[in-house]
Amino acid sequence: MRRHRWGMAAALCALAVFAWMGAMGAVWLCRAQRTLTIEVISPQADVQAMAQETRADAPTVLIYHTHTWEAYEMEADGEYVPTETWRTRDERFNMIRVGEALAGELTALGFAVTHDTTAFEPPSLSTAYTRSLEMLEERLAAGETYDYIFDVHRDAYSGDWNGANCAQAEDGAVAYVMLLVGKGTGATGAGFDERPDWPQNLELAQEVTDAINAIVPGAAREVKVKTGRFNQHVSTSALLIEVGNNRNTLSEALAACPIIAQGIAAVHAQRTAAESAR
Repeated sequence: MRRHRWGMAAALCALAVFAWMGAMGAVWLCRAQRTLTIEVISPQADVQAMAQETRADAPTVLIYHTHTWEAYEMEADGEYVPTETWRTRDERFNMIRVGEALAGELTALGFAVTHDTTAFEPPSLSTAYTRSLEMLEERLAAGETYDYIFDVHRDAYSGDWNGANCAQAEDGAVAYVMLLVGKGTGATGAGFDERPDWPQNLELAQEVTDAINAIVPGAAREVKVKTGRFNQHVSTSALLIEVGNNRNTLSEALAACPIIAQGIAAVHAQRTAAESAR
C-alpha cells in the first residue's frame, strides 16, 4: 500500500494520530478483542489482517455510496463498460472502489470500518437518497452505532476551478477533495420534517478540511453548504465526501484516500484529546 511523505504538516498530523493511538493502547490491552468484518469488494489480505486486530473500542466508521455508479475518466489500463457517461456498475471502477481504498486506509489507522456496497441508484437515480436512508435507518434501528458516517461520491467538473483539477503532492497528482453539508431547508414532501443539526456537521467538515490541507496544502476545497438534507439528519457526524470529479482518473481519486484518512484520524485524535481534558 502506497504511503506519502507530506513534509512537516504531515508529521504534525501523524504525531496527533500516534499520540491518540498511544493513549488508547493501555485501555485496549485491558479489554477483550473481537473480530470485525469490513464489507468490501475483493478485500486485500493485509486489510483483512488489520481488521482482525481492530480493538473493540476502536472508533467506528460507516462508508456508503448513495450515487454508487459514479465513475471517472477512463485510463488506458482501466476501461469500463459505462451505464451512461462517467457511470458504471463495475465495482472495480465506480465509487465502491474508492470506498474500499478509504476503508483500508482508515483501518490501517485503527478505525473499525463497515463499508456498505449496496447499489442505491437503481431503479432510479432520482430516488437514490431514499434508498440509502432506508439502509441507514435499518442499521441504526438494529443497534449499530458509528462515530462517523461518510457518504462517498465524486463531484462534477466545473470550469470555475480555473482549469486546475488536481492538487500536487510529493508523489504526484491527487484529486481534490470537498466536503458537503446539507442544511435540510430545501427538502420537500412527506418525511422531511426532521432536519440536520447542520452547524455541528459543518464544524466537523471544516475540521477535516483543515486537517487535509495541513497535510497537502490546497488538496481540500472550501466546504460546500447546500439546502438539501443528504441524509445528514441521522447524525451530527454524517458527511458527504466528494473525491475528485468526473474529469479526474480513478488513480487520482485513489491517491487522495490516504490524505483523507489521515485528516479524519487527526481530527479524531484532537477531539478525543479535547474530550479527555474536560
